[in-house]
Amino acid sequence: MSGFPWVLISSVLSAWMQEAGVSRSEIGLFAAVFAAYSVNFLWSPLVERLKIPLLFRLFGQRRSWLVLCATVIMLLTASLSQIDLANDLWTVALIAVLIALFSATQDIAIDAFRIESFAAHEARLQSAGAAMATAGWWTGYSGLGAIPFFLVNGTSWQWQDAYLLLSGVLAVQLLVVILTREPTRYSAVQLQFSRWQDWLKASAIDPITEFFKRSGWKLAVGMLAFIFLFKIGEAFLGRMSIVFYKEIGFSNDDIGLYPKLVTWWVTIIFAMLGSFVNLRMGIVRGLLTGGVAMAASNLMFAWIAVTGPSTQLLLATVLVDGFTSAWSTVAFVAFISMLCSRTFTATQYALLASLGNLGRTLLSSYSGIMVDWLEGDWQTFFVVTALMVIPSLLILFALRKPLTRLEQAYQDDLKR
Repeated sequence: MSGFPWVLISSVLSAWMQEAGVSRSEIGLFAAVFAAYSVNFLWSPLVERLKIPLLFRLFGQRRSWLVLCATVIMLLTASLSQIDLANDLWTVALIAVLIALFSATQDIAIDAFRIESFAAHEARLQSAGAAMATAGWWTGYSGLGAIPFFLVNGTSWQWQDAYLLLSGVLAVQLLVVILTREPTRYSAVQLQFSRWQDWLKASAIDPITEFFKRSGWKLAVGMLAFIFLFKIGEAFLGRMSIVFYKEIGFSNDDIGLYPKLVTWWVTIIFAMLGSFVNLRMGIVRGLLTGGVAMAASNLMFAWIAVTGPSTQLLLATVLVDGFTSAWSTVAFVAFISMLCSRTFTATQYALLASLGNLGRTLLSSYSGIMVDWLEGDWQTFFVVTALMVIPSLLILFALRKPLTRLEQAYQDDLKR
């Protein structure tokens, strides 16, 4: 449920717009809708405490929000099946924004549902829950996301028909929510608006203040800059990948098989392997190595731009990109986790992760404009995306000594 909405407003929508003759610049600007995932912490207290009338009595706190969000996303998806994209692009943009907002809200409830499904004495199972959540996200995004590409390729199916089918998939997800059980460990404290100043201070101001005091402002600013910049090159590539595949000559079947189905399993498997590699190398060295590897994998796409639509080269590229992406992501998540105080773990993690997502979503919306400025020179575009990781790696290298000391203290704390 968490990964599937990205299919609706990312890969499938990009393919549909490309075939409808929408410009690369406009397709790239649609990435701005993903900013909702970067700022959903702003309304997370409402999802935490607000009881939805009627739905709360029927389903409980977590499932009531899941039912609401899933229902709205399903209806919005069905509405896309009735739209002429070429003539109603602004309507499509509005629907995409709404899907992103309700999907980002749904993610808050999903994470809370996952965490509360384990008792205090089952804390060791939280990592297993997180691993399953990662596998589930990629199942929704790549596994289910392959379906429309197979359906539309060489058949009478149109993209509108695919969206109608996808709304059916969402109906099945909604049914699963209804049939599952609400976690019994929910004990939210009702928000007292007369004390909103205290709530704001404890929820937002104190975690930020503690982070800067503990790190020192120079190190804190450097780490925040690294988090903001690290994944930008990968985001630029990802936003334009479907457009590139179609322009270079790959079929919808090729896209469904390699960038979707193969990436699905490659990412899950290599995420596990990457965790072992980073455990041996350490978080800081793992990030440096993973960042270089991530940039190098972007050059594989430049190679495809030169040679043309070779499925063998596409398979090799997907394998390399899946490995380096999973490796760098595991190291990145471990890095953010290391920076969080135990007093404000959830809030600081949400804020730092949101900062990383904000850099990816806002800046990558200009990816199509860059390709158009380069007059469709995909080879140069992918070389530039590879170079985009250099500023973040320079920051990381400059901070390597204090970060290594921080990592050692973090590992000693875990042992205690």
